[in-house]
Amino acid sequence: MDRAERYAELKLEIESLVAGETYVPARYASAACLLAEAFRPRFFWTGFYVVDPLKPEELVVGPYQGTLGCLRIPFGKGVCGACAAEGQTQLVPDVHAFPGHIACDSRSNSEIVVPVFGADGKLAAVLDVDSTDHDAFDEVDQAGLEAICKILLTA
Repeated sequence: MDRAERYAELKLEIESLVAGETYVPARYASAACLLAEAFRPRFFWTGFYVVDPLKPEELVVGPYQGTLGCLRIPFGKGVCGACAAEGQTQLVPDVHAFPGHIACDSRSNSEIVVPVFGADGKLAAVLDVDSTDHDAFDEVDQAGLEAICKILLTA
């Protein structure tokens, strides 16, 4: 099975798993676990940074799989903050070349960050996936992760 097919399969699995689940952290935790397991070891860190309702210009670490994550990330700072500020996927082949990169773990070399919007259309979180490999993510990953993030809070 190629990666595109694996992503399509995971989307269906995640959609089925979270359907009817009202506790949002359970949705995030399930998706992070399934994604990390499906693409380990290429996915070194897989998880969510959630928009803090008390500080709506900051992301706070949510459910994840991997080493210790950063606790808070302001909008506009680093790859996650850029995704939150722009509402667009960030596909970064070399995080060390990204202006303002936040090194939560120095072993991370590439990253993809995808926005997660709620049913109301507002940014709810970002999905952050890091790899120890350079240039580990491509358009297949982007399309697959965007499809999963699109249904994550609406299934």
